[in-house]
Amino acid sequence: MTEYDLIIKKGQIVTESGSYKADIGIMNEKIVVISRSLPAGAAEEVIDASGKLVMPGGIDVHVHLQLPFSGSVSADDFENGTKAAACGGVTTVLDFAIQSKGDPIMAAVEARRAEADSKVCIDYGLHAAITDWNDETQAEIKQVIDYGIPTFKMFMIYKNEGWMADDAMLFSALEETAKHGGHIGVHAESVFVLDMLIDRYAQEKEKWGAYAHTLSRPGYTEEEAIIRAIKWAEVTGGQLYIVHMSTGGGAEAVHSAKERGVRVYAETCPQYLLLDDEVFKGENGHLYATCPQVKKPHDSERLWKGLLNGDVQVIATDTCTFNTEQKAAWKGDFRKIPFGMPGVETMIPLMYTEGVGKRGLSVSQLVALTSTNPAKLFGMYPEKGSITVGSDADLVIFDQEKKVTLHAADLQTNCDWSPFEGWELVGYPAVTMSRGKVVARDGKFVGEVGYGKFLKRRAYGKL
Repeated sequence: MTEYDLIIKKGQIVTESGSYKADIGIMNEKIVVISRSLPAGAAEEVIDASGKLVMPGGIDVHVHLQLPFSGSVSADDFENGTKAAACGGVTTVLDFAIQSKGDPIMAAVEARRAEADSKVCIDYGLHAAITDWNDETQAEIKQVIDYGIPTFKMFMIYKNEGWMADDAMLFSALEETAKHGGHIGVHAESVFVLDMLIDRYAQEKEKWGAYAHTLSRPGYTEEEAIIRAIKWAEVTGGQLYIVHMSTGGGAEAVHSAKERGVRVYAETCPQYLLLDDEVFKGENGHLYATCPQVKKPHDSERLWKGLLNGDVQVIATDTCTFNTEQKAAWKGDFRKIPFGMPGVETMIPLMYTEGVGKRGLSVSQLVALTSTNPAKLFGMYPEKGSITVGSDADLVIFDQEKKVTLHAADLQTNCDWSPFEGWELVGYPAVTMSRGKVVARDGKFVGEVGYGKFLKRRAYGKL
């Protein structure tokens, strides 16, 4: 009779606070022992992690799988998107249930779960996106939080799509979620100036091509909206989370607000750290269109600084996959490009190569930014984001010596292009485990469709 389902031996365990060499014993999906040495015969399966890092599984708190948008549906559905996540060392994703006008939030949640529950290959949760603030929505907030969704999203743009939250909606939602331990994530851009600039550059769309996408969305349209959202959080006492922050000015605003004691947190994404808006001048510049879009090199530098000094607490991806055929719908009009790129599969190896290898991040900082901080902020810690006895056995055995040249054709994603095509990486996941089950080896999915569970998360998440 074996004591454990699986033992990971001789790995260098890395947590947000340090690293040490030890063996991990797993039973019934949980970490049940961490010891200097466990006998190999005590488990049904043994994985030798000699010379490799053992990290908590990545948590991508910002993905859009099979999202209807821009007249299409994003190409990675819940099945393939979670397979791709596993291949990249991500063991938990959070997607979105977007409220429809006139309907309760829970109707969107139930519809999204009906799409996802039987398909997901790793554990997942949902944010509730509020688009219709009224007395009924306000009364529903506590119910949604009690259900296990303590995090909400509001869009400060997308007026024509019917998703936009005005200042009064955002103010009221911050007040209400604060009463029950929730937080509001905001897509921060200044809608009226933004729409005016889009109309202006549309007059010369043939001249500018895809570069009009960046000309019409200058950094100040994000910075101003972040400053405004921070003010509403400050006066309401609500907790604010800035999603996909792309500007240095935004990072400065968050820094100043935190010094004043405002409860504000921020995420950024690999594309804002590693690319700049020169990509839009290329022959396939339209492929890179996201919302918000990548900015200037000085913005990237400030975001890197924010990761190192604590101004930015989370790295996520905003994965929203559109292939070249879907992106071709723009037909020369930058207003019609489907916004989004693949990202969940490459987040951790990219951030290891570029962040740890070149930018001075420690591996422990990488673990904090991609796993532990998201777990704490989003109500999943210590079950997720932690290597401790009692935690879920969500683990990545990471080969920091492995060299990989990124090619879209080699990845699990349904996308036929990569924003990082041809990039040389040093360090890649060797094994990904979700609740004690190996779901990916050497970038290939080996798990089961439907293995993932819906996560009921706790309120009052903070760092």
